[in-house]
Amino acid sequence: MDLDNAIQLYGKKLLRYAASILGNHADAEDAIQDVFIAAYNGQASFDGQNLGAWLYKITFNICMNYRRRRKLFFFADISEEPVALPHDELQMPEIMQALSPLKPQERAVLYMRTIEGYSYAQLAQIMGKREGAVRMMYMRAKQKAAVLLQKFSEQEGVK
Repeated sequence: MDLDNAIQLYGKKLLRYAASILGNHADAEDAIQDVFIAAYNGQASFDGQNLGAWLYKITFNICMNYRRRRKLFFFADISEEPVALPHDELQMPEIMQALSPLKPQERAVLYMRTIEGYSYAQLAQIMGKREGAVRMMYMRAKQKAAVLLQKFSEQEGVK
């Protein structure tokens, strides 16, 4: 594994993914540094099959460790510059805040499936779960997100 190449290919995507779990850009940057250090140190455990899935799995685990260690809560600071995500509507801090009640794993599976386009099989590999469990988690997270966004739009008077 060429670390420089991995950083070029996956650095920005992993940063957006980490920010979707941790809720802010600064913590996401710290986590991504730890991800690439862990990837470099753990090269022997990489089977050479799917570098992206391996890095996403490391990112997910490190972000969950950050949340446990720091007891972070996902409340976006609307004064902070939003993390650049591929879709403009996802850059709105208000929407990110509206989705804050979702569990980190729910936000992660929504992000990976919706924004990054990962298959259920890939998500299962990344998250260390069975494919059926990932499908169910995604469906439930999508339903919860729809309810949360509906409430948000009603509160904000958005149609």
